[in-house]
Amino acid sequence: MRIVAQRAASGSVSWEEAGARKVATIGPGLVLLVGAGPDDDETIVRRMADKLIDLRVFADDAGRMNLSLIDVKGEALIVSQFTLFADMSRGRRPSLLGAGDPKRAQELYEAFVARFRERGIRAQTGSFGAVMRVSIENDGPVTLVLSSDDWPTRV
Repeated sequence: MRIVAQRAASGSVSWEEAGARKVATIGPGLVLLVGAGPDDDETIVRRMADKLIDLRVFADDAGRMNLSLIDVKGEALIVSQFTLFADMSRGRRPSLLGAGDPKRAQELYEAFVARFRERGIRAQTGSFGAVMRVSIENDGPVTLVLSSDDWPTRV
C-alpha cells in the first residue's frame, strides 16, 4: 500500500454519481490518498490503518506533535488513488500497470475505511474509481508518505 497522509484543518471530495453531485467533508483530521498494490492483503491494510490512527502528528498544549487522531477526536477523509503506483521511469506518460487489480484494490480500500470506523474514527470517502475533486486545507503543512514496501517485515 502507498498512502499520502496530510494533516488538515478541513477537507472535501466531490464527484458525479447518477447525474448528481456528491460531496463528503471533514473537519480537523487527516486526508489520506490511498493506493493498493498487487502484493497487498488484509494484514497490510490493518497495519497501515492502525499506524495512521495512532500516529502522533497533532500538537499538544506545548505545540509538540504528540497527539493522535483518536486523542484529538479527528476525522479522516479517505480517497482512493491508484496513481500512487505510477511508474515514471520511462517516457513522458506514467505507466499505471503497477497498481493492484481494481476489484481487489476496492476490497482492500473498503477494509481500510472499515478499520478507521471500527476504531471510532469518523471516516468519509469519495467514490472508488470515480473522477473526483479533492480539496485540502493543509495544517502545518504536515505531509507524510507511507509505503508498505518500506516496512522491514510484512507480518
